[in-house]
Amino acid sequence: MPTTVREFRAENAPLTMLTAYDAPTAAVCETAGIDAILVGDSMGNASLGYDSTLPVTVDEVTSRTAAVARATDETLVVADLPFLSFGVDEATSIENAGRMVKEAGAHAVKLDSGSHTISLTERLAELGIPVMAHLGLTPQKVNQLGFSRQGTSHEAAREIAEIATEHEKSGAFALVLEHVPANLARRITDDLSIPTIGIGAGPDCDGQVLVANDVLGLGESSPPFATAFGDVRSEMQEAITEYVEAVEGGDFPADEHSHIEADLDDLY
Repeated sequence: MPTTVREFRAENAPLTMLTAYDAPTAAVCETAGIDAILVGDSMGNASLGYDSTLPVTVDEVTSRTAAVARATDETLVVADLPFLSFGVDEATSIENAGRMVKEAGAHAVKLDSGSHTISLTERLAELGIPVMAHLGLTPQKVNQLGFSRQGTSHEAAREIAEIATEHEKSGAFALVLEHVPANLARRITDDLSIPTIGIGAGPDCDGQVLVANDVLGLGESSPPFATAFGDVRSEMQEAITEYVEAVEGGDFPADEHSHIEADLDDLY
């Protein structure tokens, strides 16, 4: 598994990345051989109960990135910079990115990217903060883009491809391509020397990423480009229902779950 961004390369393809927001999930990801964990702002929808990623704070991402970093030894940990934590002014952007590395132990940060993040990517790379760019459907622009597929016209596809190239030139070590046509993702992958990580972008990227809840079958629904590889929601429901029934029926705790201290028999 890659332990530095230098090792997160296309020659190791296909690369695997999954989101995680807590230590137990991160530990399981590492044991399973995941190459990189993204502590995504998708935690807003997937874990924190928000309707979108927009309310997620820097403190929330920092705390959960630290939990993931503490639970892993070999997996590359990438922290997502949340909405308005970057791009407003350079000093604040650098400070927030630096927190993810210095305080939380991330190896890199991810930016919902565009033309406005090209110079920031270059500056962060100069300072030793590796940047994973993200183009296509960028959830932080949900109020502008919705959740529709991006890059479907010649003009839009050309713009995404050009911005991808500019981010590579600026020092990005990898690029996430989300919900774009597979043939556009293939062209960009061929054009770049840095690895591309697809999510709803077809099979020709150098790697794939999904939200953990979708892979585990934990959520009530998932996007059309995801597959549930498990049914954790049903397993949890069954286990919790059995617990409730055992407590209410007097079967738990049983004798083997309790301790009797003989010296306390004459306490009262």
